[in-house]
Amino acid sequence: MPDAAASIDGPASFAEVLKVPRETIHRLERYAELLGHWQKTTNLVAPSTLASLWSRHFADSAQLLNLAPDARLWLDLGSGAGFPGLVIAILGSGTPEFQMHLVEANAKKCAFLAEVARATNAPVEIHPVRIEDFAASADTIRPDIVSARALAPLPRLLGLAAPFFGAETRGLFLKGREAEEEVAAARAVWTADFRLHPSLTSRDGKIVEVAGLAERTGGTRS
Repeated sequence: MPDAAASIDGPASFAEVLKVPRETIHRLERYAELLGHWQKTTNLVAPSTLASLWSRHFADSAQLLNLAPDARLWLDLGSGAGFPGLVIAILGSGTPEFQMHLVEANAKKCAFLAEVARATNAPVEIHPVRIEDFAASADTIRPDIVSARALAPLPRLLGLAAPFFGAETRGLFLKGREAEEEVAAARAVWTADFRLHPSLTSRDGKIVEVAGLAERTGGTRS
């Protein structure tokens, strides 16, 4: 799969590799159009990544569904331009009872997320607040999956995610080449079942899966 994923350079190859229906591809194409338009005035992604949008952002996000095909309630922290949360919501839009919560403090990015969600009819709820403030809603939101990409080092990220974890909640966090070191640092602060999965879109990337999260007594977050 990594070699096939590396060949993703547009909607046709994305559909072929990830087995996505045409209607969903049309929605992602609309997403891509809006991203290109907004990027002219708002810094949503690194400009150098736009040429590889379908692999670097869309496929990178979509691969999380392989690890949680039955999840219905997702919470995406620090959603930014919608990766991975909004992509996953578009892919899951035909699934009964699927719901994605996007948490993003930046008002311009929230406006972009809202426009894409409207244009693609994505099943999302956008929360324009800091993650720490949104944690006050933790008693009413117990997602199946908490996701994030490029948000914070893992020990700190788990601190942000922990209020939302229930007994069956899992974390799926997209990480780079230092994923193993981050997991080692997180073990000093947190007890959990950590699993590393290879990224389908980056030879150096990993997906960190976290279950059974609890903070160690006396642990120090970084």
